[in-house]
Amino acid sequence: MTIQFSDLGLSQPVMQALDMQGYKEPTPIQAQAIPPVLKGRDLLGIAQTGTGKTAAFMLPSIDNLRKADNNIPFKSCRMLVLAPTRELAAQIAQSAKDYGALAGLKVHSIVGGTSVNKDRNKLHRGCDILVATPGRLLDLIDQKAFHLSGVEVLILDEADQMLDLGFIHALRRISELVPADRQTLFFSATMPKQIKELVGKYCSDPVTVSVTPAASTAERIDQYLFMVQQDEKQALLEMILSERHQVPGKFERVLIFTRTKHGADRLVKKLSQVGIPSNAIHGNKSQPQRERALAEFKSAKTPILVATDVAARGIDIPGVSHVINYELPNVPEQYVHRIGRTARAGADGVAIAFCAEDERAYLKDINKQTDASFERLPLPDNFRAVVEGVGPTKPEPRQPRQRVKPKPRGASADRMNDKPQGNRGGGNRRRGGKPGGGQGQGSGQGGGRQGRGQRRGGRGRSQGSSQG
Repeated sequence: MTIQFSDLGLSQPVMQALDMQGYKEPTPIQAQAIPPVLKGRDLLGIAQTGTGKTAAFMLPSIDNLRKADNNIPFKSCRMLVLAPTRELAAQIAQSAKDYGALAGLKVHSIVGGTSVNKDRNKLHRGCDILVATPGRLLDLIDQKAFHLSGVEVLILDEADQMLDLGFIHALRRISELVPADRQTLFFSATMPKQIKELVGKYCSDPVTVSVTPAASTAERIDQYLFMVQQDEKQALLEMILSERHQVPGKFERVLIFTRTKHGADRLVKKLSQVGIPSNAIHGNKSQPQRERALAEFKSAKTPILVATDVAARGIDIPGVSHVINYELPNVPEQYVHRIGRTARAGADGVAIAFCAEDERAYLKDINKQTDASFERLPLPDNFRAVVEGVGPTKPEPRQPRQRVKPKPRGASADRMNDKPQGNRGGGNRRRGGKPGGGQGQGSGQGGGRQGRGQRRGGRGRSQGSSQG
């Protein structure tokens, strides 16, 4: 029997909001998580990205806030959602507004890269639901502009990613600032040991919900592998994106992953040099730049986006047809999150990995810790000729600067062109002593040279005459 949202005990305002969004049937994580959260239980949810974790914690939490009907605390919030990236925080906040459209709840989000003063002003009167990145939240707390004493529900989304990004100390500090009698919800795609330790400190007798094995990859994603040298990856990527080499699937939106921010920028620059437009998104980009890149990617104005793992968790955009791991992640769990950007909302997807000789250890770890099953693809027939002949991965050699031979000292354009000149002696201030003191006259070609020669012998008086 198929479970409907109406079977889960949600209130009428939330059900109406779901109807407005076109949602009818819950996903497995939603069907299992919503009932215990409605009862106020702490929960640990393990599910792959793109399986509906946001609705799994947001829908029942909105209902619980409505039923409690507590006042909004001054400079605080009733429900705090922590997210690892700006993009994910923005999407969670938008979901809260959509799901709570008829619940009358006040929703705000704060992330790094924006004005701290604006955040202080909008949080001055508090809110029902706050979605925040840990760094910006602690900034406001340190400035006495916000506090956590009013928190009734604490939610950590993508908790494993927050650990990967070094937020462990921030999370420990936040756990000391929230009330002890709160409800805590953990959601993650993987379950490393550190997550288990945090759950023990944050949660009280949590219900564990796991819809797939930890670190498993989506079944609807076809995974392919190219074995290629590191300095040949650029040429292979250009051939794939320009469709000079066919790969499975039809290109719609292509998400490319690099390990570093500089690598992402460098790749965008090289693609632009061969006429392939793309954008980069990573931690060094300002918030307006990141929002613009995502907007162009979502609208398919620039359907190629190069990202690092920091930005990957916030990219929840339907229609990502291909994920290309230009560089394999050195943390195998990140591979799950990367390819989870495709095959969302029931769609199929394609994941392509480039593996160089020095990345074989990464590939081995991915195979060991996930259920990844790669189909190896051959390199293009003319790939070697392209690499060695055209060399698209190598920059154009710099041309040596041409040295211009200086003109002989004292030479003029007129004399070089064999035009006669005269009356050069009297006006030479550099060698002639007093102005006008010398009387050097030359008629015909070479007169000026002879006059100057005689002037060197006698100060102020020289006469030179010759006939060319």
